[in-house]
Amino acid sequence: MATTTTTTTASQQSNAKPGMRKPVFTKVDQLKPGTTGHTLTVKVVSSNTVLQKGRAASQHLRQTRIAECLVGDETGTIVFTARNDQVDLMRAGTTVILRNAKIDMFKGSMRLAVDKWGRVEVTEPANFVVNEDNNLSLVEYELVNVVEE
Repeated sequence: MATTTTTTTASQQSNAKPGMRKPVFTKVDQLKPGTTGHTLTVKVVSSNTVLQKGRAASQHLRQTRIAECLVGDETGTIVFTARNDQVDLMRAGTTVILRNAKIDMFKGSMRLAVDKWGRVEVTEPANFVVNEDNNLSLVEYELVNVVEE
């Protein structure tokens, strides 16, 4: 009785490993509180610097900058909180791709943010018109405790 054994080499195993998967793009109107991992293509409608502190002359202390930017697509708009180097990329009229974005809650309303695990990339201008009538950051949410009986 002959038995056959199959062996896989290291090169065969590495070929079986899946590569990077394609991003699934989310529309602004699909965003919900407390969710993470969103990839969006949005246009910057406006940008407003709300905090700028620290000394630029000091080498070891980095200047902290925060800007609130209204971004959106054809389904709606939301406020994006840009930090430090992201502030320079978020100019009105620019189209950006936000990778691994998350929803933060600030005073009961949604804010879109990209932390150190995400990325903000400037891309070619998109051919959609931003729907400014549906601003998701104007919707107030309230945390409610549900008691199960």
